[in-house]
Amino acid sequence: MAGVAVAAVLLFAVAPALLSDFRLNLLAKFICFAIVAAGIGLAWGRGGMLTLGQGVFFGLGAYIMAMHLKIADAANRGDSVPDLMKIAGLRELPAYWVPFTSPVVAILAILVLPGVLALVLGLGVFKRKVKGAYFAILSQALAAAFAVLLVGQPTIGGSNGLNNFRSFFGFSLSDPANRRMLYFIAAAVLIVVVLLVRQLMFSRYGELLVAVRDQEERVRFLGYDPANVKVVAYVAAAFFAGIAGALFVPIVGIISPNDVGVMPSIMFLIGVAIGGRTTLLGPVVGALAVTWAQTSLSEQFPSGWTYAQGLLFIAVVGFFPAGLAGIAALRRRRVVEQPAGEVTDKELEPVKEPV
Repeated sequence: MAGVAVAAVLLFAVAPALLSDFRLNLLAKFICFAIVAAGIGLAWGRGGMLTLGQGVFFGLGAYIMAMHLKIADAANRGDSVPDLMKIAGLRELPAYWVPFTSPVVAILAILVLPGVLALVLGLGVFKRKVKGAYFAILSQALAAAFAVLLVGQPTIGGSNGLNNFRSFFGFSLSDPANRRMLYFIAAAVLIVVVLLVRQLMFSRYGELLVAVRDQEERVRFLGYDPANVKVVAYVAAAFFAGIAGALFVPIVGIISPNDVGVMPSIMFLIGVAIGGRTTLLGPVVGALAVTWAQTSLSEQFPSGWTYAQGLLFIAVVGFFPAGLAGIAALRRRRVVEQPAGEVTDKELEPVKEPV
């Protein structure tokens, strides 16, 4: 809890005082990725599910929010359809756009649809005992198929996606005060998500999830269904990703297939791995650090950042599988195991006389 309290102080007091409006908006974008990372930490770090398809749930929440914002902007201008449909010659909304005219329906869809999709997929996959690399490949293929599907839909922008949002539930997005409000909303959601993940991790369910990760068959013999245990973590991660996607849209101002495909899903995973997937705050810190480094270093080294990111991921996975948080934990454990002044075994070894 101390770490969460420190994070809250940094997000709500230090960052707004020190950062400009532009940098604060960038931090809000990074926080959206950190929300996704917190869910991946639960599913992958505690449950052993290598989720390479979180871009699907992120994109689902993002596109629902984007569709509602485009409809609201059109209504404010007195139009019946968004600007991209007017350019295409459409005079009425497609049937699947109509429900998102209502802000209540849009919010409920953001909260429900990613979780429902994850529930259906999870039951179909885990009940058939698909796991490990097969699950990772399947989830990655799902993200690729979702991106291709979006590209082929001109009514939601095709490969260009949806952009140019003017308002957010009645608040102008051009007002700096409202953009700061979005930052505080994102920061508050991150803190709530971390607390929820903490509750799941350190509850009896969290212990059962770790047991399923380490000894699935033994858990089955004890009378539990490992598939149901995995599904809960998978649905929770999808739920968090959908909320993050919905916040991403008004903060960044655009959503396209490039933001929800295979590469974004891998990016989410890299941050979690570097930060430390088995810890509570490791995935969050890792996601914030990686996205900040990508934005900062890619400005100076546009072609070199991708290689640096790959090398960093390989180094962490190969030499520090517990991530940066694992290195810190190892240092603390060594300090506890060897108090100051204690004589080590090496010091007790007899000194060999030269021959």
